[in-house]
Amino acid sequence: METLNKVRRMAPEVPLGSSPAEVRRRIEAMEKLLERAVTIPVLRRKVGLDAIAGLVPFAGDILTAAMGAYAVWEARNLGLPRWKQWRMIANIGIDTAIGAIPLAGDLFDFLYRSNTRNLKIIRRHLDRHHPETRVIEG
Repeated sequence: METLNKVRRMAPEVPLGSSPAEVRRRIEAMEKLLERAVTIPVLRRKVGLDAIAGLVPFAGDILTAAMGAYAVWEARNLGLPRWKQWRMIANIGIDTAIGAIPLAGDLFDFLYRSNTRNLKIIRRHLDRHHPETRVIEG
């Protein structure tokens, strides 16, 4: 019973609300899942679902592109300007197009982190327009 309680406490809580702080936490959790979920022991480099699913030809890249598009949808709901939304779409498009190339695309997925780039765009917007959502890391 104790281990079950520990598992429940360890599970990340993803907020369901629409406030900027909750949206920020949701997008950060998704970025971590897609880009930094697992550490490769020998290389000591973090990879996520984007690089792992990219090993499945075509379907993996489409799946992770759809998950990345969720961040663009959240950005639109936050009121990001259209040019920033298009920049985010371009990041996902580049990742998907080059990631679909066998072998070379897998290496590209390992190095190019479109979701991290998109998270930075959203964080800058939130820090400027919703400063109460800032998280001080230290």
